[in-house]
Amino acid sequence: MSQQTTTTPLTFTVRRHEPELIVPAKPTPRELKPLSDIDDQEGLRFHIPAIHIYQSNPKMGNKNPASVIRDALAKALVFYYPFAGRLKEGPGRKLMVDCSGQGALFIEAEADVTLKQFGVELQPPFPCREELLYDVPGSSGILDSPLLLIQVTRLLCGAFILVVRFSHTMCDAFGYVQFLTALSEMAKGASTPSTLPIWQRELLCARDPPRVTCIHHEYDKVADTDGITIPLEIMETRSFFFGPTEISAIRRFVPTQLKRCTIFEVLTACLWRCRTIALQPNPDDEMRMMTIVNARLKFNPRIPVGYYGNVFAYPAAISKARDLCNKPLGHALELVMKAKSEVTEEYLKSVADMMVIKGRPNFTTVGSYIVSDVTRSGLLEIDFGWGNAVYAGPDYHVAGFYTRHINHKGESGIVVPIWLPCVAMKRFAKELHIMLARDDNDDHVNQEHVLAHSKL
Repeated sequence: MSQQTTTTPLTFTVRRHEPELIVPAKPTPRELKPLSDIDDQEGLRFHIPAIHIYQSNPKMGNKNPASVIRDALAKALVFYYPFAGRLKEGPGRKLMVDCSGQGALFIEAEADVTLKQFGVELQPPFPCREELLYDVPGSSGILDSPLLLIQVTRLLCGAFILVVRFSHTMCDAFGYVQFLTALSEMAKGASTPSTLPIWQRELLCARDPPRVTCIHHEYDKVADTDGITIPLEIMETRSFFFGPTEISAIRRFVPTQLKRCTIFEVLTACLWRCRTIALQPNPDDEMRMMTIVNARLKFNPRIPVGYYGNVFAYPAAISKARDLCNKPLGHALELVMKAKSEVTEEYLKSVADMMVIKGRPNFTTVGSYIVSDVTRSGLLEIDFGWGNAVYAGPDYHVAGFYTRHINHKGESGIVVPIWLPCVAMKRFAKELHIMLARDDNDDHVNQEHVLAHSKL
């Protein structure tokens, strides 16, 4: 495992042009389009930023990436015109898009820094993050606010950083990549996206009458009696890299009956366990691991190609903190695998029904850790003419996003940003190091070597 080292923070100055509203290049329908009952749940009523970093490309000559992307945005919004609208709220807290054509926010900027100065490993936390995405006053609300905010920052070396902030009520990672792919195609001269967008949000609206048919622990109401919810102000971010060597080391702890587990499942179990030990909660506290599960392939008939709304669930694996820390990794792993397997078409329909019945509740935040695997989303392949991105991934504290990464040694793997208080971060790094430590003289892994370090 390699982790981002702490050195003198890089600082630089960003000169921003005035924010502007980009409207569709052609007239678009003026209509009111309801979101689905998966889209408008409380837990998705926020804006999420994603960072895309591109190297300079001599083949692009003196082309300005900001101008290219600005023009492409106007063309893409003709097809994705709801993104140029504003959210309204109706009876029962139902969200709908007023397709008003008011436009998406766009900022062009220049920074007095080169990509090389960012270091050999391009991974969160990125320096001067707030400069790379200016929070335009009045733009971060849910209702009557722009649904897209895009900033393109050119660097001295010809590289550029694209940051896109979007309302999560509009799309999930899959839908976001679909939209950005259309944007990139327009940037390269296409007149029509290769995948035409489909709205059809009624596919994931509650049934009539609504009926909750599954257990949804991710929405349990839990009182924070022990103060285990972490305030954002005291968090720090550090990225950890997991290549084949690190994954192989973690797999040593997988019991025989669970060997079929995926990389995502075993890594998630490992991080859940290390994070719990690092936080030192009350031994009897319930800890939740919620994994984002894309449910598109769970439906019969399938969700149509082009649908860009939210089609995921985040089932909760639950364990007492004491068990997570003191039992072998197989305990956490089995819980993660079981929770993931619960997501079906019926499960998602049950969530939609619950939203209507219970007033669109938020997911449980007490003792919760959410992770999302975007390694196969296609983020790195989004090409505006300058080639593939050298880094691409969401950047938000609400979840740990697993992104594809090639480190400075040329090793391909997964980067996971971890958000924890400073003291807990040190304990987390220590526990993870213990799990990844290899003993070349002993093929048999002694579970007690790991377990002895838990304080619970």
